[in-house]
Amino acid sequence: MSKTVIIEHNLSKEEKYEALSAQMQHLLEEDDLILTNLSNFIAAINQSFETISWIGFYFMRNNALHLGPFQGKTACTLIELGKGVCGDSAKQRKTIIVPDVDQYPGHIACDSASRSEIVIPLIQNSILYGVLDVDSSYLNNFDDTDRIYLEQLCNTLFHFVNFEKFILT
Repeated sequence: MSKTVIIEHNLSKEEKYEALSAQMQHLLEEDDLILTNLSNFIAAINQSFETISWIGFYFMRNNALHLGPFQGKTACTLIELGKGVCGDSAKQRKTIIVPDVDQYPGHIACDSASRSEIVIPLIQNSILYGVLDVDSSYLNNFDDTDRIYLEQLCNTLFHFVNFEKFILT
């Protein structure tokens, strides 16, 4: 079944997140396949913010992050814990905002056009399942508003996706 997310681009960042949060509740379905929900989650965020150049998931397997559903240019497929922004976020189990990726020690440049980044760890029942990685081709694109709302959106995702059933093989 086709589902539509409508976010007016003239809204403020916070208004966009509010509208997206309300619509996300109706976009995701408990009975849908996990990959279906993950893919629609990524697509909804991507289409809501014109400054996003890449967005996707990396999932934990064998103590490393592996590429999951994403939108944007082709990406790094494997990131070690403690390497780059994604690996640091996963290892530290905290959201990391990078205003200028060129100033981040050890940044992994999967996309040379990326200028800023935010990474949110996916933790459910104290287990780290991966990270949500969001890039922008603009400097200083992400701030505390993004952190708050993206963490809330990830918490919403947990209501529709049981990551314990999502096994990477």
